[in-house]
Amino acid sequence: MNLRFVETFLWVARLGSFSAAAERLHTTQAAISNRIATLERDLGIRLFERDVRCVRLTPLGQQAVPKAEELVRVANEFREAVSDPGSLRGSIKIGTIDSIVHAWLPQFIERIRTRYPSVAIDLNTDTSLNLAREVAERRIDLALIMGPVIAPEIINLDLCTFACTWLASPKLALPDKPLTLAEVADQPILAYSKDSVPHHRVLRQLSDIGIEDPTIYNSNSLATIIRLAQDGIGITPLPTVIVREQLAARTLIALDVTPAFPPLSFHAVYSDHPDNLISAVMAQMAQEVAHSFSLAQMDGASW
Repeated sequence: MNLRFVETFLWVARLGSFSAAAERLHTTQAAISNRIATLERDLGIRLFERDVRCVRLTPLGQQAVPKAEELVRVANEFREAVSDPGSLRGSIKIGTIDSIVHAWLPQFIERIRTRYPSVAIDLNTDTSLNLAREVAERRIDLALIMGPVIAPEIINLDLCTFACTWLASPKLALPDKPLTLAEVADQPILAYSKDSVPHHRVLRQLSDIGIEDPTIYNSNSLATIIRLAQDGIGITPLPTVIVREQLAARTLIALDVTPAFPPLSFHAVYSDHPDNLISAVMAQMAQEVAHSFSLAQMDGASW
């Protein structure tokens, strides 16, 4: 029995579509159809009922899913345990957010390249909300985001927590003294995209001091937020570690604002499935890199 055909069966069962499985496995719909037909012929059963719009598992196909998952899990564990990491080939889809890109993502990618030199990385940068949805739908293998994600069969690994600081350009000439949020909230606030964790925290803090209709400029681009803040367009609460260069160059200054902006926590998120072993391994690698980065920041070291 061809293990690749068993893996194909699982992806068709999960996605409910030959075309979606073909996209996920980087092949053609005809190839997927041929693999399923061959597997059904080898087993002497029908695994799927097919119609124009979708495919559905037959009762025997439903019974086959847990056995197929166990077979793939054992095969992957065997491969991981005894193979040379350098011989592992294929690709992994990783989604991440700007805050991690500007912090320790380069070190993580270098760790992958060193351990798995023949594994290609399909990297996508988006919002945590979108990436959480994609990992739950199994459109990406691993998400490095502000989490956690609460969903069935989803694993969350703690990565790191970044302290945040209210920041402004010296061009705004804000007083060099302790300030209340009410004293600076007449400036436009540059915030992460709507519905993000930081966006909701900004709204909550402003609501707590009686400001219900603030001027907020949202962006899903951290580089855009930093640039606008440097140009004096508004103030922004950002993780301190990702604006180290701007603080050193004094193109941004840290404001002593009460209340302080809460720290942000990040997680590695992936599906708990037997054919997703490489994502579990890389999530642990991301955790190691994130922890090392955090320790280096506490020790005052540079990367």
